[in-house]
Amino acid sequence: MTITVRQVALEDAKGITSVLNPIITEGKYTILDTTYTPEEEKEFIANFPDRGVFSVAIEDGNVLGFQNVEPFADYTKAFDHVGVIATYVDSAARRKGVSKMLFAHTFRIAKEKGYRKLFAYVLGDNDRALAAYTKQGFEIVGIAKQHAKMGDRYVDETLIEKLL
Repeated sequence: MTITVRQVALEDAKGITSVLNPIITEGKYTILDTTYTPEEEKEFIANFPDRGVFSVAIEDGNVLGFQNVEPFADYTKAFDHVGVIATYVDSAARRKGVSKMLFAHTFRIAKEKGYRKLFAYVLGDNDRALAAYTKQGFEIVGIAKQHAKMGDRYVDETLIEKLL
């Protein structure tokens, strides 16, 4: 079947949680530490910032992955051109080009919405995510030492960015 990428819809909430919750539960690839119900995800989608970008990859009606960009800060206009990006792909859909398709769609929409730079935080030991982002042109700009606490351990986060 064909994978399509489009902007998120409320009816994607269940599929998004089916991708996101196992990643959260695994506790290795995201700082998120609480799973979400489809109802909570619907609320998140409904309240997503107007300037945000929320892309989903769909195949046969199933969400394979998603990516979102939120404004970096809302307390000043100085950062209006900067978005914070996050990417999640179902474990069964990895290595099938899903993230590549998500990036292409997200970059295009982000530019249309006035973003000139995307920024992300990647867990220091998440080599797979870092490789996916750098393959899309993101560059490492720093390391935030012991930036996140996961369980009883502190972990570094790699700060990356891409100019669009």
